[in-house]
Amino acid sequence: MHTSASRLVGADWRKSRYSGKLGNCVELAATGGAQVAVRNSRFPDEPALLLTRSELGSLLAEVKAGRFDDLLEGA
Repeated sequence: MHTSASRLVGADWRKSRYSGKLGNCVELAATGGAQVAVRNSRFPDEPALLLTRSELGSLLAEVKAGRFDDLLEGA
């Protein structure tokens, strides 16, 4: 599911401390409910992906386990 990030008024968007200064980061924000919003920092008013906390936990576990490493440039 997704929504316009601009509709998430008052959202406290956060990005990883490992993010670069080029502005091409993934940002996350709690929605105040059971979901977490995910957006591209370069396009803050574009659609944000809404994930349940369980879905986000599964995604992060898969990323940490290297399941998406084959998608990296030059891999």
